[in-house]
Amino acid sequence: MRFLYTLLLGIAAPFLLFSLYRKKDGKPKVGKRWVEHFGFSPPLNQKPQNENSLPIWIHAVSVGEVIAAKPVILALRKNDPSRPIVLTTTTPTGAEIARTLGDDIEHRYMPIDFNFAVTQFIKRIKPSILIIMETELWPNTLFTAKKNGIPVFIINARLSHRAMKGYQRIQPLFSSLSKNITQILCQSKADLERFKSLGIPDSALCVCGSVKFDLPIFNEENSSVLTLKKELSGRSVWIAASTHEGEDEVLLQAHKKILKHTPHALMILVPRHPERFNEVAKRVEENGFSLARRSIKQKPTSNIQLYLGDTLGEMMTLFSVSDCAFMAGSLLGNKVGGHNLLEPASLGKPLLTGPSFYNFQSISEELIENGACTVCRNEDDIAHKIISLFENKNERTREGAAALQVIEKNRGAVSNTLRILSPWLQK
Repeated sequence: MRFLYTLLLGIAAPFLLFSLYRKKDGKPKVGKRWVEHFGFSPPLNQKPQNENSLPIWIHAVSVGEVIAAKPVILALRKNDPSRPIVLTTTTPTGAEIARTLGDDIEHRYMPIDFNFAVTQFIKRIKPSILIIMETELWPNTLFTAKKNGIPVFIINARLSHRAMKGYQRIQPLFSSLSKNITQILCQSKADLERFKSLGIPDSALCVCGSVKFDLPIFNEENSSVLTLKKELSGRSVWIAASTHEGEDEVLLQAHKKILKHTPHALMILVPRHPERFNEVAKRVEENGFSLARRSIKQKPTSNIQLYLGDTLGEMMTLFSVSDCAFMAGSLLGNKVGGHNLLEPASLGKPLLTGPSFYNFQSISEELIENGACTVCRNEDDIAHKIISLFENKNERTREGAAALQVIEKNRGAVSNTLRILSPWLQK
């Protein structure tokens, strides 16, 4: 079965790499580092002090997973500052976010899932353990890691009902790859039960919670936030975060309705993918909005109706200056399945989402049930809710406090994760 998979991957690889390397405006470039995708990674700058301090290999495919991995990475670094940590991502946007973690966390591109590429990477990096964020399961990577005596842990693992059904259709392949996993640390009991239904034994499963709740405390008094707040000078601000193609128009129409009621309101619009920045800017202007772009340091002065967050690594700053936050990826039916609501929740912001959030089902449902998040199905719902939040400070305060309560209630997944990993980190 793995042979057939490798054959199909060989056919698909040129197209996947073309998509990854294709130049687009605003998209970070892989450049000369493309060789890393074939396992030819440069040696780590931080050398292991002895055989008991071989590198920890953490894989987070792209932006969302890198952000989610941050509290675990920081905890591992604090636990053993002398131990090298190498973080792999597949995408250049993930690499950009990885750079924000500090110079002592070394980034490399993930080798393509061919035996020769993964073997070459392991030979050069010599990791002692592989920690994979969420459910990024590559058959040849898992097989090669086990063959080289490297324990594999899937942390913050989630498995939607839809994904479970997909794996059931390729059950023989899933069974062959899952036997190479040491343990799966699930976000919830529901995730554990879905993995169990795929044949994962109880001994390889546990529930640790979601590390996404253990976000580092963000300094809202930093210079970027204070400068932007001063420029906004008390305006009513909402943010539409991580938008995808097909959502911008709905959100722009919602902002038109909001401006009719609250003429001084400002919308911060943050596309999910950098290659869409210029396209979205053009669409904003075609819709008649006055626009400022953060990437070229244009200020959101009083005559500006829309502020485009076209930079990387500044989402928390933009959340901080907003009165409420709409999380996109949730207005496209089953195409995306939503994005993580916990960053704005950790700042005590009232939350809005579209009806499709299956990728973050349990987190979203808990926020909704606790009155911290409102489901909006169309532009009218979005405009109505945001106008209500702008008008009612008590409503904003109540929903923001409910969001914080959910965060505080669920903290602890990082310590649970490190407790499970600890015996293996000491080997």
